Amino acid sequence: MERKSHIDTFGVTALVLFAGVLAFNQVVIKVTNGGFSPVFAAGVRSIIGLVVVAIWMMWRSKPFTRTRPVVWAGILSGALFTIEFVCLYLSLDLTTVSRASVIFYSMPVWLALVAHFILPGERLTKTRVIGLILAMIGVGIALADRQGGSASILGDVLAFVAALAWAGIALVVRVTPLAKEKPETQLMWQLIVSSIALIAVAPLFGPLTRDPQLVHFAGLLFQSIGVAAIAYLFWFWLMSIYPASSVASFSFLSPVFSVFLGWWLLGEQVSLSIWAALGLVALGLTLINRK
Repeated sequence: MERKSHIDTFGVTALVLFAGVLAFNQVVIKVTNGGFSPVFAAGVRSIIGLVVVAIWMMWRSKPFTRTRPVVWAGILSGALFTIEFVCLYLSLDLTTVSRASVIFYSMPVWLALVAHFILPGERLTKTRVIGLILAMIGVGIALADRQGGSASILGDVLAFVAALAWAGIALVVRVTPLAKEKPETQLMWQLIVSSIALIAVAPLFGPLTRDPQLVHFAGLLFQSIGVAAIAYLFWFWLMSIYPASSVASFSFLSPVFSVFLGWWLLGEQVSLSIWAALGLVALGLTLINRK
């Protein structure tokens, strides 16, 4: 499909749906961590997702590029993917869905900043700069709210590093030889590298299981097939036809959905400052999406 200069009605609908899936996934990760070690669960997710995507590519006769430039770009993308999910899974093990989501979904802020300098056609306007400032203030408020000393500083930092790694992936698939590859190839490289790396380091983070029950296995399958295979493949496809910063900016919906789902499904207490931070981040990212 031809690359578009703006997001049309289909793109808006698709990105809202994607944001909802990602938000629900935060809750699923939190629940699944009750049965499996976070890093081990992330590794199993990558393995299952890899198998599903490989079957899809063979069924549709999709080529898997292994030229030297693509290999190096794929390894870099996979390394960032590994860092992202080590940090995200551990963050959700240490802190609430609402806190982790507000910080993690600040990703478009950091992507837009870098894209301004290295991606043609994605320079910052005055409106976008205002959006960046508002979103940064929101993240700052979330970090400053220590919830009476019960908030996890490490959990916050890990969520922030995960956001930076996610932004890095978005840039890699735009400025390296991976930009010319199909979404399936981009995702395959990330799943291959992360499958190996995550399983290799998982024992360093303690026992691999934590009394897993049926709900934990169901959560792992949802993460593996619904998110790691289908949803991320869909996201890479959207990245290939719409402006990167605009696609990323729609993730402002995910923390909104995540905070609500964390409160509704997990009974998390959400302070007024977190709601304020969420509002600023959402407003800021909305402005970032404007031309």
